[in-house]
Amino acid sequence: MERPPADLATIRRLAAEVDTTALCDAAADIRVVSPALRCRSADPVLCGPALTVRCRDDFFGVVQAMERAEAGDVLVVDGGGRETALAGELIARAAMARGLAGIIVDGGYRDLRFIATCRLPVYSRHVSPKAGTTTRLATPGETISCGGVPVHQGDIVIADHDGIVVLDPDRAVAQLTAAAEVMAAETRVVERLAAGATLGDCLNVTAHADRLARGEPSRLRFTI
Repeated sequence: MERPPADLATIRRLAAEVDTTALCDAAADIRVVSPALRCRSADPVLCGPALTVRCRDDFFGVVQAMERAEAGDVLVVDGGGRETALAGELIARAAMARGLAGIIVDGGYRDLRFIATCRLPVYSRHVSPKAGTTTRLATPGETISCGGVPVHQGDIVIADHDGIVVLDPDRAVAQLTAAAEVMAAETRVVERLAAGATLGDCLNVTAHADRLARGEPSRLRFTI
């Protein structure tokens, strides 16, 4: 399986220290998966390289992809947003046995009686009891669309309580480092607010408002 060069150990370490909101603040062009894909399991937090597959009302491609999966992968399934279930309890159990970091399906998922308490992060657009067929071959590893954004094999997928984002593996460390700086600044703001400061003491509120009033470009930013 092809893997782009990426320092996965560093990426996972940094990802454990930041959240998707800080990533979005740090990288305006980050790919954000549609919030229509919701966490169905007990843990929403995941990070890993994407293992991609495209299916349409047939989940044999998911089975094929699982046979190629490596520990730490995030299985990302382009189901075309259709309601048909492309995975369920057995796929989740197989993923846990192989050490996958999570499953994201832009389509249906089923067996929620098990999935709802499962520690493996599982996201889907729909929940449906009706499974697809198993008669169509797929080609795992192709570039797909998931939640309205392109996902390439090996892209870094990160998810938490606020949603799912996708990073270019070559830029992931820099973006995660920038996100850590955002979170550090927010921590300083929290400490100042707890001590009685106002947002105006921590942000360039007045200067930003003045520049906007003059029609000049400006950005609201931390001043501490």
